[in-house]
Amino acid sequence: MLTERQELILKTIIQDFTKKHEPVGSKTVMSQLPIKVSSATIRNEMAVLEDKGLIEKTHSSSGRVPSSDGYRYYLDHLVEPLQLPEAVYQKIVYQLDRPFHQVNEIVQEAAKILSDLTNYTAFAEGPESYDVMVTGFRIVPLSRRQIMAILVTSDGNIQNQIYALPHHIHGDEIEKAVRMINDELVGKTLKQITPTLLKKLSLQQIGGEHASDLLSLVQDVIKDAASEQMYVDGQINLLNNSSLNNVKDIRSLYELVGHDDLMSSLMDSSSFDDSGSYPIKVRLGSELPNDLLKDYSLLTAEYNVGEHGKGTIALLGPTNMPYSEMIGLLEYFRNELAKKLMDYYGRFQ
Repeated sequence: MLTERQELILKTIIQDFTKKHEPVGSKTVMSQLPIKVSSATIRNEMAVLEDKGLIEKTHSSSGRVPSSDGYRYYLDHLVEPLQLPEAVYQKIVYQLDRPFHQVNEIVQEAAKILSDLTNYTAFAEGPESYDVMVTGFRIVPLSRRQIMAILVTSDGNIQNQIYALPHHIHGDEIEKAVRMINDELVGKTLKQITPTLLKKLSLQQIGGEHASDLLSLVQDVIKDAASEQMYVDGQINLLNNSSLNNVKDIRSLYELVGHDDLMSSLMDSSSFDDSGSYPIKVRLGSELPNDLLKDYSLLTAEYNVGEHGKGTIALLGPTNMPYSEMIGLLEYFRNELAKKLMDYYGRFQ
């Protein structure tokens, strides 16, 4: 642990660096410290911080910049959420206060608002859907071998997915699958529709040599409806904060943030160290499992919609971002998003 004075100096260096993005010298620290300390004392303390690996010297200046360990210490012990200007809060409330017809529309809008407010890449993952009921199902043929499956659930969501059919499956068999879902599954929750139940029903009501293929299609429809929907906005902002100059690496970075399963696993709160003081979790680029993210930090916040489950919002921005402001923003935003979703779900009760 550091002394109180060392912590003040480290905090000052990080806050100044996140504002100006330039190495911080002892005179700058002295002018900003809330206590009176000589320049010589500050230089000595900065030397101690450097020895501890919390700050480091750049080649082009006598000033210091925070290291990954310095940021980690700051985030674990020193950071405090900053209250944002009233105009920011009003903008969030205004953009969420409009009619939405599906949960996914609200979640998608959440990612857009966060990206617009921060100029970072934002992610929003909807709450779990396993407790909602199936209220309707139909299949629309698009071509001889392509169909669109449409599943409607009790929370107002409409899940549609396009599927390619095997050549040996015929229209009358598909109609049997549709009847099975409408007769047996409408009124059940997604949680109740287990693979075992689906297999039993497909054998009883579809039958024939193609029952397993149709069962697989029905399972995919249910799985897609129950899966948490991930939305990303502001991918172009990645280029503002990256040292990558290889086109191949930049393309790989874009593909990385567009990979729902991977980003969902990175945002999973169980993968974070819970030692922090705040519900907003931060992982630095050095702590992320892909070298393409070395210049970034991932801030993640969970929101709770009661019996309807939990979802996640996240920001991917530069390591030298203003953490106090971003943590304060996510803390406020997660609560507003939860309230909006609770209001929405209330319409169906």
